Amino acid sequence: MKSYNCDLQLHGKFAAGVSKNMTIPVTAEQSRLKGLDVLVTADIFHKQWLEHVKENIIETENGVYRDKNGRAFFIVGGEVEDNKRIHHLIYLPDIASAEQLRTHFLGHGSLDCIMCGRPKLRLSAEQIAEKVNDAGGITGPAHAFTPYTGLYAFYGSAKKAYGEMGEKLLFIELGLSADTDFADTISETHNYAFLSSSDAHSPWPNRIGREFNRIKMRKPDYKNLVKALSERDEKLIELNAGLNPMEGKYHKTACNNCFAQYQLSQAKTFSFRCIKCGAEIKRGVRDRIEMLADTKKGVHPKFRPPYLHLLPLAEIIQLAFGVKSPNAQKVQGKWKDFVERFGNEI
Repeated sequence: MKSYNCDLQLHGKFAAGVSKNMTIPVTAEQSRLKGLDVLVTADIFHKQWLEHVKENIIETENGVYRDKNGRAFFIVGGEVEDNKRIHHLIYLPDIASAEQLRTHFLGHGSLDCIMCGRPKLRLSAEQIAEKVNDAGGITGPAHAFTPYTGLYAFYGSAKKAYGEMGEKLLFIELGLSADTDFADTISETHNYAFLSSSDAHSPWPNRIGREFNRIKMRKPDYKNLVKALSERDEKLIELNAGLNPMEGKYHKTACNNCFAQYQLSQAKTFSFRCIKCGAEIKRGVRDRIEMLADTKKGVHPKFRPPYLHLLPLAEIIQLAFGVKSPNAQKVQGKWKDFVERFGNEI
C-alpha cells in the first residue's frame, strides 16, 4: 500500500465565486506543487463541467483516473444541496456512474445553473442518499457543522437527517471551522471516518490542499477510498490536516454583514440581530458543537488519526513580509524557492 495526500472537495469554474482558472489541467499542475496526489473531479453533475472532466481525464486502468499529463489522480465525485440547503459530498466508481446519477437527479432541481455550479435539489438527504446508493456510490455531509449549509446546523443527529440511509453513512467532512477535537465531542461522530478538505474555489496552493487527508490505498481509486472510510482496524486514514478551527470563517457566532462577534447568550438576548448594523447574527460552529456535545474534548475512537493544524505556506510568508496579499510577487518568489528546495509545499 502507498500513502496518498487527498483533497476530496473542490469546485469547478462554472460554480459561483470560483476562479476561471479552476480547470482540470491547472488544478492537476498546482496539486503537484502543493504535494497532493489525489483530487476529486468536483461538480461532476453540472453538464458543462462533466464534459470538461471527460475531455481532460483518462482511465489508465480499471477505476483509476488521471489527468492527461499524469500529474494527479482523480476520484469521481461532486457536491449537491438538498431541500433544506444542506450540502452533501458524493463519490462514485466511475464517469458512467456519474452520468447515470445525473439522469436520476434530472427533474428534481437545478443541475446546470451557471451561477451556482453545485446542483440545488428538491430532495431530502435520505432521498439523495438512496439515489447515490442505487448508482453504486457513497455520500456524506460536507462541512457538517457550518451554520448555513452544514448538517448539524439543522439536525442534532446525522442518522436522523439521512433516515433509513443513515446506516450506510461512512464519513463526515469537517469543514474549515472544525477539527477532530471539536467534532469528536459529539459521540455519534465516533461511528464515522472524518474527511478534511479544502472546498477550494481557486487552484493556487494557498487554497487547494489547505485541508487534506493522508490515506493509505493499494490504488488511488473509488474502491480503495471506500475501504479506507469503512475499515477501522487497519487505520487506513493516517492523517487529517487543516486549519486551526479558530481560523475558520464560521467558527464563532458573528454578524452576517459586519462580522462582529458575539457570545451565544448575547446573540439570543439581541434576538440574533446585530446591534452594530442590524443584520442577522449566525450561530457559529463552536457554539453549535458545544450545544450538541456529550463527550469530553480529547476523547477519540481508536481508529481516529491525528489532526495536524497548518496554514498555507504563502500566508505565512505574507505575514513574515508584512504584505497585503499571498499572491504578491515577493511572496510567490519566496514560495517558489521553498518548493524548489523541498519538492512541494506539503
